[in-house]
Amino acid sequence: MAQKTDPPVSTVSEEPAWKQRAIERSTKAAKLRAEQRVERFLDAAQAIITEKGTTDFTVQEVVDRSRQSLRSFYQHFDGKHELLLALFEDALRRSADQIRAAADGQTDPLEQLRVAVHLLFELCRPDPAAQRPLFTDFAPQLLLSHPAEVKVAHSPMLSLFTELITGAEAAGELRSGLTPRRLAALTMQTVMFNAQSSGPADAEGANSLTADEVWEFCSHGFAGK
Repeated sequence: MAQKTDPPVSTVSEEPAWKQRAIERSTKAAKLRAEQRVERFLDAAQAIITEKGTTDFTVQEVVDRSRQSLRSFYQHFDGKHELLLALFEDALRRSADQIRAAADGQTDPLEQLRVAVHLLFELCRPDPAAQRPLFTDFAPQLLLSHPAEVKVAHSPMLSLFTELITGAEAAGELRSGLTPRRLAALTMQTVMFNAQSSGPADAEGANSLTADEVWEFCSHGFAGK
């Protein structure tokens, strides 16, 4: 009968606590410096967009404005597209926060949804005076070329509309058999597409769609009354 042997004792010891603390401190410092460099690039790009009223700029312009190096830029971004995507995602997150704050000022669930639809429509509507090229120029291009990236960027807004529609459902304001998240996606897409397609009167004198008209259309699709 073979004799049983104990498993070999590991000779690997954990790193001393002081070394772990030193490495952690170094990692945190490097992460903070990277975040600061990224913010400087984003701030520079946003300033250029605000001045020009367009996303038509070069990476070198951003590098010069940020007072950083081209090498540093490409350490954090693959190129201009990724920079614009970062700005777009940040703008959508801030817009979702803005819409949420306005909706929270209402007590009726359907009124909260109406406010959200109106604000989203106005944010996406072409308006040269407002200078929102990330929404009016970049977003439609992004939808055609990188639909997966659009889906990720819209996550905060989709979550917000899903919450609002879920609240309306809980209050008995929706028709039965509807799925809040799918309904939120349909509502968002309807509002944003029509807002981005909205413009001045055409050659035949027809007026562009308004936020009220889009809300009436959407609300008839899901309201229970």
